[in-house]
Amino acid sequence: MKVYLDNAATTAMDPEVIEAMLPVMQHQFGNPSSVHSFGRTTRAAIENARKSIAKLLNTSPAELFFTSGGTEADNMAILGAVNDLGITHAITSKIEHHAVLHTLESLEKQGKIKLSFVNLTAKGEVDLVHLEELLKNNPRSLVSLMEANNELGNLLPIQKVGEICEKYDAVFHSDTVQTMGHYVHDLQKINVHFVTCAAHKFHGPKGIGFLYVNSKIKINPMIHGGSQERNMRGGTENVHGIIGLAKALEIAYRDMEAHQKHIQGIKSYMIEKLKSEIPGISFNGTATENSLYTVLNVHFPPTDTAEMLLFNLDILGIAVSGGSACTSGSNQGSHVLRGIGVDQSRPSIRFSFCKNTTKEEIDFTVSKLKEMFLVKA
Repeated sequence: MKVYLDNAATTAMDPEVIEAMLPVMQHQFGNPSSVHSFGRTTRAAIENARKSIAKLLNTSPAELFFTSGGTEADNMAILGAVNDLGITHAITSKIEHHAVLHTLESLEKQGKIKLSFVNLTAKGEVDLVHLEELLKNNPRSLVSLMEANNELGNLLPIQKVGEICEKYDAVFHSDTVQTMGHYVHDLQKINVHFVTCAAHKFHGPKGIGFLYVNSKIKINPMIHGGSQERNMRGGTENVHGIIGLAKALEIAYRDMEAHQKHIQGIKSYMIEKLKSEIPGISFNGTATENSLYTVLNVHFPPTDTAEMLLFNLDILGIAVSGGSACTSGSNQGSHVLRGIGVDQSRPSIRFSFCKNTTKEEIDFTVSKLKEMFLVKA
């Protein structure tokens, strides 16, 4: 049996998305910047996709810029804020995605900003009182906090953070890569200046995403070389990717209620199954409270084979993660778990679910984990 429980890393493309992309890949090959009919056809397809996405997010198409994915969008937002909006101080947390942390740390090394870290609770929740203190002492800062942590699943009260940022004239960037397509985003109701998206997190294609830039601010392009994306990102557009992104988001919104119910049921089922079958486990982050329904981070009992756990599960056909896929090649452990003081001598596994995950797959996975941890009993 093959079991895929690493959907926070990437998801399988939806057949409807592939179906929408195929005609573009096969027939609509014109360069969108060309003025002839071939180019005009693909240009129209891009703009129709942009309008479709904007309508779902209750925003203007002029505020959406297509990128290669979440990492580029995060970089574009942060670099734009610092280079073009006069930001000299940034606030983030130690458990952000490396696309945010490494970008901010690089800017600090260059002497462009002073970087502050907001306090976190033992479960990895942002201390909003401390955030307000930091902003009180450093108004007009950049605040970069992700809406849902990609390893823990913790949810940020994005509305509340936006209100605090507005109070102190801060620029608010939120990495929404893990939540886009999983929750409704009404961008007219949130005081946020930048949000990011990667299509492959909600059954769209890889290599495509977008950055939302609030019309109240203006930044310059990070990638130069052409007038694409209304002079905001040089380079020929990924036309079939953009079509796939728009279709994937349309499906996500169309079926969101049913998918939330199903996936939350799967997550709750696995929590109870693990608690009943494997003594000594606990959960990292806010697993059973204010948590992203697609992610579950489990702290297992000590074992002599901790370093081989992911490999052994892979041998059994079970795909899971010990942390972010972007750093899974590293042997330094998870910076997120380190950031909230989790004992890393005990193994932790991130299980992440999607609309295709079944209870049978959970039963199989838990049975194999039980064999591994109770083999000496």
